[in-house]
Amino acid sequence: MPVELDAVSYAYGRNKPRILDRLSYLTPDGFTVLLGPNGAGKSTLLKLAAGVNQPTTGAVRLGRLPSMSREYRTRVAWMPQTITAMTGLTAREQVAYTGWLKGMNRADAWTTAATALDRVQMKDRADAKTKQLSGGQLRRVGVASALVHDARILLLDEPTAGMDPTQRRVFRDLILNLATDEVQVLMSTHDVADLAEEADHVTVLAEGAIRFNGATRDFLAHAPVETPEGRRAETAYTTVSGYHTATG
Repeated sequence: MPVELDAVSYAYGRNKPRILDRLSYLTPDGFTVLLGPNGAGKSTLLKLAAGVNQPTTGAVRLGRLPSMSREYRTRVAWMPQTITAMTGLTAREQVAYTGWLKGMNRADAWTTAATALDRVQMKDRADAKTKQLSGGQLRRVGVASALVHDARILLLDEPTAGMDPTQRRVFRDLILNLATDEVQVLMSTHDVADLAEEADHVTVLAEGAIRFNGATRDFLAHAPVETPEGRRAETAYTTVSGYHTATG
């Protein structure tokens, strides 16, 4: 079941310009890359979809569940751009704490935290203090925290920011393994290097409007046939968005 954003508008303040204006969107099945430049409205869209912010106008729901409901927030998980290491807590304790905040009892949260860390290949670092983890490891803890309460939709905001190309590839493979028929993953990025052809869908957001939403193969088809293989994603992005580049 997808999250539905129904004609949502949002502005950061009463007299501020709208970041999104009557935007409608359904989160696709499988693994979707939400692509767009910095300032396009990607983080705003994800925060609305996660129920972190409420729209100025319009509605956000999951089936009949409104985004402000507790049940909605147990089914939809959001990973922000910055993952904060909680002082004094181990990786497992931090993930379990997130589960407890989502309404799980302490015993279930503790047990499920171990399973969530195993799913993101952090089992061997479960007892390490989060302050001692690398940036990439801390982001995996962030994903585990999103998984701990058995969410069905994962919203990941620029999770590969600051990673080198090898780290990004490993992280994308991890996300691909998490996306199933039962779990949707929507990952935002401003870098076309994060667009793996294994992704099921691409959504392009530019200037607060959706410029493309469809299968990855259909997105890449916007690049002329003579485009070199390594430039297809960038060229397709330029074509559908009107921007010259989505890298950096």
